Amino acid sequence: MRRITVGPFNRVEGDLEVRLDIDDGVVVSAEVTAPLYRGFEQILEGRPSLDALTLAPRICGICSVSQSMAAVAALRAVDGLHPAPNGLHAANIAHAAENAADHLTHFYVFFMPDFARDSYAAWPWHPAVAERFTATRGTAAREVLPARARLLEIMGLIAGKWPHSLAFQPGGTTRAIGLGERVRLLSIIADFRGFLESIVFGDDLEAVLALRSAAALESWRDGRIGDFARFLAIADDLALDKLGRGATSLMSFGAYQGLEAPLFAAGLYDPATSTPRVLDIDAITEDVSHAWMRDTAAEPALAQTLPDADRPGGYSWCKAPRLDSRPIEVGALARQAVDGDALIRDLVRRHGPNVRTRVIARLLETARLALAMDRWARQIALDAPFLDAAARVGEGAGIGLVEAARGSLGHWIELSGDRIRRYQIIAPTTWNFSPRDADGVAGPLEQALVGTPVGAEGAASVAVQHVVRSFDPCMVCTAH
Repeated sequence: MRRITVGPFNRVEGDLEVRLDIDDGVVVSAEVTAPLYRGFEQILEGRPSLDALTLAPRICGICSVSQSMAAVAALRAVDGLHPAPNGLHAANIAHAAENAADHLTHFYVFFMPDFARDSYAAWPWHPAVAERFTATRGTAAREVLPARARLLEIMGLIAGKWPHSLAFQPGGTTRAIGLGERVRLLSIIADFRGFLESIVFGDDLEAVLALRSAAALESWRDGRIGDFARFLAIADDLALDKLGRGATSLMSFGAYQGLEAPLFAAGLYDPATSTPRVLDIDAITEDVSHAWMRDTAAEPALAQTLPDADRPGGYSWCKAPRLDSRPIEVGALARQAVDGDALIRDLVRRHGPNVRTRVIARLLETARLALAMDRWARQIALDAPFLDAAARVGEGAGIGLVEAARGSLGHWIELSGDRIRRYQIIAPTTWNFSPRDADGVAGPLEQALVGTPVGAEGAASVAVQHVVRSFDPCMVCTAH
């Protein structure tokens, strides 16, 4: 038995370290460490309530809108407000654009460059993959970066700027969109769709989203030209469906609020039994037994964030969120499984959550978002308001639950005299990269790393990188 530490990881937002216990060339135990403490929850306490709309987005520079949406939803819950329908559509478009941009960034910038490493030089596909995906020099970067930049022009139209916009408010959005701007929105969305169809999938989005089984996916991808098909071929050669297998339930808070129902449903999905379940928000707790934190209330609505760098047994600034005392995996895979996507559920039924299926879910979700953004843009009524300026109460407690690109994001807020008395945040990477709890149960990534092969001399192989990156960690969102 030997122990090694891997990190800090490159191409990860924020600092991350992983300690691995290795026996006979295989990981038998893992501890995931978030070594950076942020302090945002403490910064927010005592401030005027609307300061949350300024400070919360600054938790992260790549999922800023998600943090805004959670803060908005929490304040909206306190005050009992309802957004103007136009503001709801506009916010959904901006949020979906950010999440789709994050998915593209993950695939092209964070994940695929690992296959261009010299570690895979012996594989027949390596020369073409290296030419396509080598970091900073591959041909893919010259295509995806302009496409991503074009997509994010949506932020200027809807929110004035990105990141850290103040356009998102409990009553909707502050910037009205005229006819010319809607035409520009539809043009940007059409360009994004064109990029997905020509470069990512090599097929119409409707045809891709009509795939309902693993067998249909295999049949579809034969002879297909596109980066998705390239990934599938690599994943099969490397058996990525056997790597990074999750052993926990999947959760989604529901994504993109609609006038009648969200685009993606809320709930739980048990991969072991292929069973969907209702989500009980009141069952969420935070365990700090292995975090550098002092003990406070376990319920997020009553908890405080009190650092304790000398806590015995602590090995991360990340708390351990639990649902019914169990770790939970979140992300695009969880969202699509909970929402009932037939292809994703079939893949999970066959092989469980794994590296391959997480990437597939992320790309398929991007296709669904492209179609949804077009629909929302066409539903905007140009002669109706974007903001409902109803009076606020500024007293009481509320919860803001949204889905960021990486999974379920929750903001718990309590106001007194329109000032923030208490604020707690549980981010997606907090769920996925949590440390052990008081019962010694490992977090989702810690469990998924068990069984990963490493180098014969104990040096972590690229397989460890694949498992970690399959969750698309954003460590700056993780510890507050």
